[in-house]
Amino acid sequence: MTQRLCSMTGFAREAGTLGDGTAFAWEMKSVNGRGLELRFRLPPGLDALEGPAREAASRRFKRGNVQIGLTLRQEGRAPLMPDMAALDRMVEMAQALATRLGAETPRAEALLALPGIFRAEQPEPSEAEEEARRTALLAAFQRALTALWDSRAAEGARLGGILTALLDEIEALCAAAATEAATQPEAQRAKLMDSLAALLGEAGRARFPEERLAQEVALLAAKSDVREELDRLGAHLAAARALVKEGEGAGRKLDFLVQEFVREANTLCSKSASVALTRIGLELKAAIERLREQAANVE
Repeated sequence: MTQRLCSMTGFAREAGTLGDGTAFAWEMKSVNGRGLELRFRLPPGLDALEGPAREAASRRFKRGNVQIGLTLRQEGRAPLMPDMAALDRMVEMAQALATRLGAETPRAEALLALPGIFRAEQPEPSEAEEEARRTALLAAFQRALTALWDSRAAEGARLGGILTALLDEIEALCAAAATEAATQPEAQRAKLMDSLAALLGEAGRARFPEERLAQEVALLAAKSDVREELDRLGAHLAAARALVKEGEGAGRKLDFLVQEFVREANTLCSKSASVALTRIGLELKAAIERLREQAANVE
């Protein structure tokens, strides 16, 4: 089985007919889940199928809530045979009631139409027949598992395109943030000079020591330096792209990476010293939130 990015959502159905004419259908529905949860709904008498079926499904899937159901339907009708003991009881009750009420004894066709008088004659299957029945049902279960995996993989391929587009958007926003951040020291110096002019006047600003001014600008620049956050975001982007490409079992790692994306984006916004960088940071957080929503669907 090729390693591919898989979604946790999918549906599969595998139907057929057993050797005794019984029609069957396996249905599987998978949705998102933090881990792997398998829920079986099997007909009475077939509980022995759950063990090997659960083991096979656990080998195939890593995450998701999977509901698995099996339905059986007997094609044609088994011959009906009268239950003589039940018929004798009905005749005895009918005669007693007729005597008590002084009425005529019910006719035979009326008694035969009562519920429970006839029952389907079902021969008891041999152990070999039961084993063949279980083997056929488990083989069909394996085919249904493959169909469900294909369904999840097809959804995963579509999901991979969405994730890649979101990572491209985040990368573009990081590049824009780096460009804007490079202009912050000069903008902060200009803002500081304007503040000094407002407080001290033009003459007072001219007398302000350049060394002290440079120190203040350097301090402000250090507090608003977002290069470290942008570097870490770049590393997370590379790791996320590798996971999307790797495919199988990427979901949990993507969940963790998205949390790291959020942490760095929050820090970038808190360090921002300009309206433009704050706007980029907010757009970055919105894109990361969309990434989180989509990554939650990955197995």
